[in-house]
Amino acid sequence: MLDHLKDTDYGTPKRESDREVTLTIDGAEVTVPAGTSLMRAAVEAGINVPKLCATDSLEPFGSCRLCLVEIDGRKGYPASCTTPAEAGMNVRTQSPKLQELRKGVMELYISDHPLDCLTCSANGNCELQDMAGVTGLRNVRYGFDGANHLKDKKDESNPYFSYDPSKCIVCNRCVRACEETQGTFALTISGRGFDSRVSAGQDEPFMQSECVSCGACVEACPTATLQEKSVIWLGQPEHSVITTCAYCGVGCGFKAEMKGTEVVRMVPWKDGQANEGHSCVKGRFAWGYATHKDRITTPMIRKKITDPWQEVSWDEAIGYAASEFKRIQAQHGRDSIGGITSSRCTNEETYLVQKLVRAAFGNNNVDTCARVCHSPTGYGLGQTYGTSAGTQTFKSVEKADVIMVIGANPTDGHPVFASRLKKRLREGAQLIVADPRRIDIVKSPHVKAAHHLQLKPGTNVALISALAHVVVTEGLVDEAYVAERCDTKSFNDWRNFVSRPENSPEAMEAVTGVPAGEVRAAARLYAKKGSNAAIYYGLGVTEHSQGSTMVMGIANLAMATGNVGREGVGVNPLRGQNNVQGSCDMGSFPHELPGYRHISDSTVRSSFEAAWGVELQPEPGLRIPNMFDAALTGSFKGLYCEGEDIVQSDPNTQHVAAALMAMECIVVQDIFLNETAKYAHVFLPGSSFLEKDGTFTNAERRISRVRKVMPPLPGLADWEVTVKLANALGYPMHYEHPSQIMDEIAALTPTFRGVSFDKIEKLGSVQWPCNDDAPDGTPTMHIDHFVRGKGRFMITKYVPTDEKVTRKFPLLLTTGRILSQYNVGAQTRRTPNVEWHSEDLLEIHPHDAEDRGIKSGDWVGIQSRAGDTVLRAVITDRVAPGVVYTTFHFPESGANVITTDNSDWATNCPEYKVTAVQVMPVMQPSAWQQEHSRFSKVQEELLQQRHHAIPAK
Repeated sequence: MLDHLKDTDYGTPKRESDREVTLTIDGAEVTVPAGTSLMRAAVEAGINVPKLCATDSLEPFGSCRLCLVEIDGRKGYPASCTTPAEAGMNVRTQSPKLQELRKGVMELYISDHPLDCLTCSANGNCELQDMAGVTGLRNVRYGFDGANHLKDKKDESNPYFSYDPSKCIVCNRCVRACEETQGTFALTISGRGFDSRVSAGQDEPFMQSECVSCGACVEACPTATLQEKSVIWLGQPEHSVITTCAYCGVGCGFKAEMKGTEVVRMVPWKDGQANEGHSCVKGRFAWGYATHKDRITTPMIRKKITDPWQEVSWDEAIGYAASEFKRIQAQHGRDSIGGITSSRCTNEETYLVQKLVRAAFGNNNVDTCARVCHSPTGYGLGQTYGTSAGTQTFKSVEKADVIMVIGANPTDGHPVFASRLKKRLREGAQLIVADPRRIDIVKSPHVKAAHHLQLKPGTNVALISALAHVVVTEGLVDEAYVAERCDTKSFNDWRNFVSRPENSPEAMEAVTGVPAGEVRAAARLYAKKGSNAAIYYGLGVTEHSQGSTMVMGIANLAMATGNVGREGVGVNPLRGQNNVQGSCDMGSFPHELPGYRHISDSTVRSSFEAAWGVELQPEPGLRIPNMFDAALTGSFKGLYCEGEDIVQSDPNTQHVAAALMAMECIVVQDIFLNETAKYAHVFLPGSSFLEKDGTFTNAERRISRVRKVMPPLPGLADWEVTVKLANALGYPMHYEHPSQIMDEIAALTPTFRGVSFDKIEKLGSVQWPCNDDAPDGTPTMHIDHFVRGKGRFMITKYVPTDEKVTRKFPLLLTTGRILSQYNVGAQTRRTPNVEWHSEDLLEIHPHDAEDRGIKSGDWVGIQSRAGDTVLRAVITDRVAPGVVYTTFHFPESGANVITTDNSDWATNCPEYKVTAVQVMPVMQPSAWQQEHSRFSKVQEELLQQRHHAIPAK
């Protein structure tokens, strides 16, 4: 969808009110909600009032004095941005006196501003320039002599934007955006009067300050003071296309502002319903990977992984892959191959891959990366509520009174949602954090958690049972809600279970390490009568041996307190990748068809058989861990892996690598030669999100459009590659556009029945379920009843993990993410984001470091039962004694070399968050890292040796 480069700016935010007021502006009668500013009322009537400090994403400030108006019966010239509309007002926005005043104000601004408009990077998109024209300013009488700021030094420290103080008009918009929109409070106005200037921290360079490079200040700046370097280099864009970010599960809407097929900048879309005009450093700036020199754009094949890669045509690569898969199945049986769908690709592309496996491979050996992140969410919420997704919109948090964040780090993992959350906390909501680590949101500017339940890794279920014990035994259950909405028998069984003394906070204190008094206080706060309480959780809940149990425990607690089914409450999984929700929705699990319907259901299966023209197998196929095990026993020989780097992202790296080396044909489809591609025999170049059409589904079930802004660099979009492979395998697929694939999805999936590209174009986005019962989608789930009918309580007995500390492995390692990097780092490592975080580090408590003679910056060896690696140490009290923490963004770090293959009892989701380790100072890389380095060099040499011949088959 092409869109105007400039959206209408109403000057002040929209107000909601049950009462309306009618007034007259420049002779026109205007009716607006009470509380609306005169400026916004005027713009809604088609009357633009001059302004500089005002913008509709920020609260009115009233400093620039350009928006003055005249009001009958009032003295002076009030600012229209800070004056609310009142019934019966008669307002004039234009008069000779107003023109004189405005021109005088503009003259003062320009007297201390460079007059380099022709060469300024903001030329063509500068509000100061526009206002000079609007006010009729034609000459400036001041500024020729005396002090000025015209030679102030630029700050070029940030890799993405420049700060030029000589062009600053001290409108405060950047400072206010940092406070109101982002919530970081990194910017301020230093100095007074003539010396006033925007400052990052204590007059620090931006890169040394608390700035998180979200871009809110750049977006708010009306001049070239804060300007994207891409605009400085490339000039102003000439058109824009609305699309959806391909990083985390927030699913921010963006305008790709373009010159031809070249992206000039990514600007957060004001009408993006997940982000409402905000962004983070990744979505806003880290898109350069799409044209990075490392992109592979030509298909390649090789017979053995020790052979050099050979560039071939698409037809040759597809033909070779198909012939190998046919050979393997003829030799080893139908179930000897499988596929892995991508949480990075669109719904349409993911749907086609699982269709290819079921219809062309003839088995159900399909899985997705959700197996290793949020599969317990699907199981746990399915058992309790009847559906495998979060209950709310992100905007719902604005109506929450108490917010519990469990095992999630929103400021790093889901920063745009975190900004919404922090804003609500600044307005008075209270926060409970359950996390082994002191994440930023525990205490940050103007935000402080009421309770930080710093539990031991692996004891989540013990904690949720203790919280539930307080709710039940202290009479905090919403009895009316439970009686009306929930299954009575399961509730009584659960009530009896959690009431037991062994589930009390006092009994569980020895298990969790959380003081009983804190647990009791947090439970009382969460269950407070008459308040809205919401739970947001992440991989710190699901990536445990009891991940599914914990999800059910969270669901139990929300039901018992009546906190499901309206705005401001709910159970909300924060999905990690951009389309991990969509990959699950599309039938990527071996036991489920699209829409979470079991493959064994003959009625469901028959509808797909009729549409696809094949007979489907009724038995579930292999999960990812099963595929690896089967490969090592010799029965699984071929894999089609689209858009996932399982070698880096899955646990117990040596086990994964050994399984891949045992296979005979691995087909990797990706944009870079990732760690998994080192073991591949066919490489099919993929397309970035900028090169494709389709949809993503975010963590709030929001289906949004992804629109192609430039042609696919390899010549084919990912869905076209899958279609070619299916056709080569003898199963015909015929699609001309991804919209046709979505039409097929809608026809076969009840929760998607009303979804179409046309509807998304009309509404901006759609949240499933979208069908005859909810033609415009479902923002809030379970309003009158649960999807399964009555909500079901599940017994959640705490079972200690098998991964225990010993004298040999006395510390517990847990893992997470950092703001500037993303997942396995394939994208962000190929951007200037590495200037913030260039390697994975190990956080260790001062006591544990002192015991081992470790100082910050030292190389330390981390050894577990699975393997060992080496990282640099950071000494910090963010982690408790006995706990260490690292990220997994860099392949050479080998974080998953040391994680074990312990997994969730119900879903096989790996237990990344609990690994018993020992940490000691070292002088050299680990054996695994040395082997990884050697193997990487060999693969690089093989890549350099590639030529254009097809190997003998």
